[in-house]
Amino acid sequence: MSLQVQITFDAHDPAALSSFWRDALGYVHPSPPGVDLPEGADVPAAWDEFLARIGVPEDQRNDSSAVEDPDGVGPRLFFQKVPEDKVAKNRVHLDVRAAPGLRGEERMAALEVECDRLVALGAKRVRRHEPAPPLSAGHIVMADPEGNEFCLD
Repeated sequence: MSLQVQITFDAHDPAALSSFWRDALGYVHPSPPGVDLPEGADVPAAWDEFLARIGVPEDQRNDSSAVEDPDGVGPRLFFQKVPEDKVAKNRVHLDVRAAPGLRGEERMAALEVECDRLVALGAKRVRRHEPAPPLSAGHIVMADPEGNEFCLD
């Protein structure tokens, strides 16, 4: 039996970073425990109301956040507030599979379209690596709004 994995990000602003990754991956914020929300409800607002109701001080309500794959296939992403800045290259990064099955210029064109979409959401383009068959199909290195590197693959 395989194990499930959760990927945890250290963040200055867990709510904002989780919203970026939600939009980047097509994920969703889970509802607060025991709260059934109607489709289209503002989940972050529901969390704020839930945390207020259970007595979490306002200055602690952005200490963590999470997003999940609505299909239940991909890993859960958890975001926790930390005071320190990112000081070095991250040792683990995500590869966002934005061009599965595509090759050559068609693949790179699809990656460029996704790159533009993610830049509009707050990501930063770092560099492009051209295809170098047979070992590399090409990719684009990006950074999320808090500087965590990831690849469009």
